[in-house]
Amino acid sequence: MEAASLVGSSMALHRPSCPAANFPLFTRFAANPLPRSPIKLYSSVSYSKPRHRRMAFGGSRRGMIVKASASPDSAEPNAQVAPLRMESPIGQFLSQILISHPHLVPAAVEQQLEQLQTDRDAEEKKEEPSASGTDLVLYRRIAEVKANERKRALEEILYALVVQKFMDANISLVPAITPSSADPSGRVDTWPSQEDKLEQLHSDEAYEMIQNHLALILGNRLGDSTSVAQISKLRVGQVYAASVMYGYFLKRVDQRFQLEKSMKILPNVSDGEESSIEQTVGDDTRPSYQAVSSHPEVSSWSGGGVSPGGFGDAIKPSRLRTYVMSFDAETLQRYATIRSKEAVGIIEKHTEALFGRPEISITPQGTVDSSNDELIKISFGGLKRLVLEAVTFGSFLWDVESFVDSRYRFVTN
Repeated sequence: MEAASLVGSSMALHRPSCPAANFPLFTRFAANPLPRSPIKLYSSVSYSKPRHRRMAFGGSRRGMIVKASASPDSAEPNAQVAPLRMESPIGQFLSQILISHPHLVPAAVEQQLEQLQTDRDAEEKKEEPSASGTDLVLYRRIAEVKANERKRALEEILYALVVQKFMDANISLVPAITPSSADPSGRVDTWPSQEDKLEQLHSDEAYEMIQNHLALILGNRLGDSTSVAQISKLRVGQVYAASVMYGYFLKRVDQRFQLEKSMKILPNVSDGEESSIEQTVGDDTRPSYQAVSSHPEVSSWSGGGVSPGGFGDAIKPSRLRTYVMSFDAETLQRYATIRSKEAVGIIEKHTEALFGRPEISITPQGTVDSSNDELIKISFGGLKRLVLEAVTFGSFLWDVESFVDSRYRFVTN
């Protein structure tokens, strides 16, 4: 599974060194930035319609033209429906549509993707000048700038579609994390729970896995929604980013699971094999618990009462978990890899918009100094809401990435 790494003052995602039976709970630090070499990408898997509510993008709207209105009835320019402000011309256009007419976002996106495809086709037909020197350097620099502009536009198209899916489900995204002036205690979680609405967006099997994910993070505080803890803002941001990636992975494998389930070709797992898998899961969760339990925040979350086996014991048997554990190492790593740089970029930017830029530095010894990290007061119910939103964000991100790629090819197989 991916892990998030805080590099300098920004959040970056890294490929895991190896797949694991348990999925990431906390992100890790790295002193080096995201490597410049191309990210290894993989194709999607077809799937059947699951039991839960499907939020479709609608049918073809190729005959529809969407324009931003400049009438007095249009939305306020400073209104926001998501933490991240979109900056590209396409992103700003979609932001206005999100606020004024969110149901038109898919049509507006298709219109923009058609234009991007036209521009890309025109670029590919241009021949690189044969002359060397300044003209060639300038030509390549212009091409690089245009490619970066297209990448940013694609990121913000993905983001607009994810936000629109939350709006379609009547779920408001958590705003930027800041102490609330309305709460005298300084708690940051003044947002509604909306747990029931978030649950409906996942299949029964996927939600079982999400419950296990919550149990691994919150331990014996899972049922405690009122107690308030003072926690590192950086740590909460790491958990959020890791949960987004978990949701992306979970939706990907759940689609394959639902397809094979509908076709009645699911692999049969004997009781002995399932017991062996659960034993493997339990064994693999213990090192993870030991790794994260060194953080003071973890012991404060669990009230110091979780034994080293407590998190592993919280994992309940699940058909989907058993199905995932039947994958070989290569398949598991492939499914745990985010396919496009644009999706990686939007996870980084959304997390930074939500939690701010962490104030960290690298010591001469090569360790990370987060002594200036801000502490926030948040209830365990608020933490649960954040994790549920993050997992759903990742699930939606998989959906919209596949949708956009079907109109404008940008995911490399």
